[in-house]
Amino acid sequence: MKKFITLCLISAQLFAQKTPKNVIFLIGDGMGVSQIYAGLTANRGHLNLERVKVIGFHKNQASDNYVTDSAAGATAFATGKQTYNGAIGLDSLKVPSVTLLEMAEQKGLSTGLVSTCDITDATPSSFIAHQRTRSMHEEIALDFLKTKVDVVIGGGRKYFEKRKDGLNLLDTLRKKGYEVRRELNLDGVTKGPFFALYAEENPIKVMEGRGDALLKSTKKTLELLGQNKKGFFVMIEGSQIDWGGHANDADYAITEMVDFDKSIGYAFDFAAKNKETLVIITADHETGGMALMGGNMKTGEVKAAFTTKGHTGQMIPVFAFGPGAEAFGGIYNNYDIFTKIKLALKLDQK
Repeated sequence: MKKFITLCLISAQLFAQKTPKNVIFLIGDGMGVSQIYAGLTANRGHLNLERVKVIGFHKNQASDNYVTDSAAGATAFATGKQTYNGAIGLDSLKVPSVTLLEMAEQKGLSTGLVSTCDITDATPSSFIAHQRTRSMHEEIALDFLKTKVDVVIGGGRKYFEKRKDGLNLLDTLRKKGYEVRRELNLDGVTKGPFFALYAEENPIKVMEGRGDALLKSTKKTLELLGQNKKGFFVMIEGSQIDWGGHANDADYAITEMVDFDKSIGYAFDFAAKNKETLVIITADHETGGMALMGGNMKTGEVKAAFTTKGHTGQMIPVFAFGPGAEAFGGIYNNYDIFTKIKLALKLDQK
C-alpha cells in the first residue's frame, strides 16, 4: 500500500499541470488483454505498459454489429460517433463528421499519423478521411490532400502514385511544400511537413525484417511535432497485431505486440520529460479470440489458442499516462474517448 501511495505522489508531482498541450494516441490494432499478456510473457515478464497507473475499458460495438471492425472502431475514436462497419469518418447515416485531427488543425496544433500498415487503411484513414467504405483507398488518399497534416509515415505508396486516375499525389504533396520520401530514411529531416511512404502496400512483418521502423517513426514524428509551441495531436498505430490474430499465428501477434510496446515506452519517456503530454493506449477491438493456455515468464514461452480468424466483441483496455490521465479510468463507450481527448486539448474552444 505504501508503494502504491508513493507512486501516486510521484505521478502527481510529475504531472502537476492537469491540462495537456499534446496528445499521443497509440492504437494497437487487434490488441486485447490476451495479446498484451502474451507479449509481457514473451518479453520475460515485463512491458512498458506496466508503467501506467490509470486503466479503463471501452465497449466497442458498431452501429450495425455487436463486433466492430477497425473502420467503425477508429471512426468512433476520431469523431465520437458510433457508426457502421466499414465507415471512414462518417456517422451511421453516412454524414461526414469532423475528426480529432481536423479539430486539432483548426486550433493551430500540429498533427501526425503513423502506422505499420498502408496509411489509407481503416485505422489511420478514419482520422483524416470521409468515405463510405474502407475499400476506397484511392479516394481516401485524395482526402489526405484536403488537410494540413504535418507528418505521415506508413505504407500504401501505390494509392498515391499508381492510381487509376493517373494522378501522382506525391508530386502534388511536394508542390504543397511537403518533403516526400519513398523509403524509411529519416536522416536530415528536421522539420515538417513530412510524408514518408516506405512500402508499396503494407510494410513487412517484424519477423520478416521490419526492425525498429515503428520506433524510429515514433521518435522522428514526436521530434517534428514537438516544435509547435501550441501543441500537437498524433495517432500512432501498431497495425499488425491484428494480422497475427487473423492468421491465428501467436508468434506473429506477439512479436508485433512487443514491437508496439517499444513505441509506448518512448512515448512515456517523452511525456515524462515534457510534462505537458497525455499518452493514451488502446485498441479498436480484439482479433482472433486469443486464449493463453500456458507460458513461462523466465523463458518467454507462450502457448496460445484461437477461437476465430475474425474479430471478437471483448471489452478493450485503455491505458493513460500524463496530465489528464485520470479521465480514462472506468468503463465507457469507445466513442467517449473522442470526447475525453477533445476536452483534454480544449478542442471545442477557440
